[in-house]
Amino acid sequence: MPSETGPLAGIKVVEFAGLGPGPFAAMLLADAGADVIRVDRPRPPVDGGALTRGRPVLQVDLKAERERAWELVLATDVLIEGYRPGVMERLGLGPTKCLAANPGLVYGRMTGWGQTGPRAREAGHDINYLALTGALRSIARRGEAPVPPLNLVGDYGGGGMMLAFGLVTALLERTASGRGQVVDAAMVDGVSLLMTGIWSRAAQGRWSDVPGTNDIDSGAPFYDVYATADGEYMAVGAIEPQFWAELLDALELDLPEQWDKARWPEMKERVAAAFATRSRAEWTAEFAARDACVTPVLSMAEAVDDAHLASRETLESGPQPAAAPRLSRTPLRARTAGDLDAALERWGLATASAR
Repeated sequence: MPSETGPLAGIKVVEFAGLGPGPFAAMLLADAGADVIRVDRPRPPVDGGALTRGRPVLQVDLKAERERAWELVLATDVLIEGYRPGVMERLGLGPTKCLAANPGLVYGRMTGWGQTGPRAREAGHDINYLALTGALRSIARRGEAPVPPLNLVGDYGGGGMMLAFGLVTALLERTASGRGQVVDAAMVDGVSLLMTGIWSRAAQGRWSDVPGTNDIDSGAPFYDVYATADGEYMAVGAIEPQFWAELLDALELDLPEQWDKARWPEMKERVAAAFATRSRAEWTAEFAARDACVTPVLSMAEAVDDAHLASRETLESGPQPAAAPRLSRTPLRARTAGDLDAALERWGLATASAR
């Protein structure tokens, strides 16, 4: 049910069902207490798991029941759609028409390439958007092919989370102007923004375009993943000198100066050989008492039982991720979908059962 204390309590959102980033943005808003209705085409119920939590589904044939969708547009504060450019216009639900009828509407558009540009109408997926922005080529070991970082960077980080940020900023601006606007969230823009730190390093001459040769891309001995004797892994992020010194003490190694890049390959080999002498459990116990930025690499199944994550209730039953970040006065929380008819009544619309 809608939250009476969530930071977005009282905000109504209509989400036109899509994949990945759009639903993720809608989930974030629902977690924050917004009253979200998800509009999907008539079909058997689809279990989207945590990604579709917190909002009931209204089935609408947008071609045959356009007036039903239009009623929602007139009643809502936020609209989320993730179709290719031009699709909503052809359905009679484009932003120009919607904002003319509902001037306070914040109209969120989620695409990979954006609403403009030569690729705007092309198909694509997370991996394609990363490829064009330079992000994918940067995620590789030296001499090896790039590794797709799941679909975390494009779909969720540069896509859904950036869309949610844009929607909330537009809602905040609306409190002063009383006017809505269009939020054009493109994954190529979001991914590039997430690369700000890397672009900054490059501008300062501190980044090589050769993957796997830099300090945070597996090039350095103090920032990498190392195999253990039992075929598991330990993650090392000992960037600062005090952490590097603690790491070497634990591994019983005497290595050249930390930032001697010419000797990084040799140093990595020696660190790898040291980690290979003991199991992950043994190294985890060793570093539990040390401040060296070294942690075990857990599988998703193992993460469920991690003591730190459990203490913070980072994962809820399901399992599924808990709402984040933590707000002290108006907390976010994962919500159940609630009753569709009750939601429609709150919006002042005819219930689904009455039609």
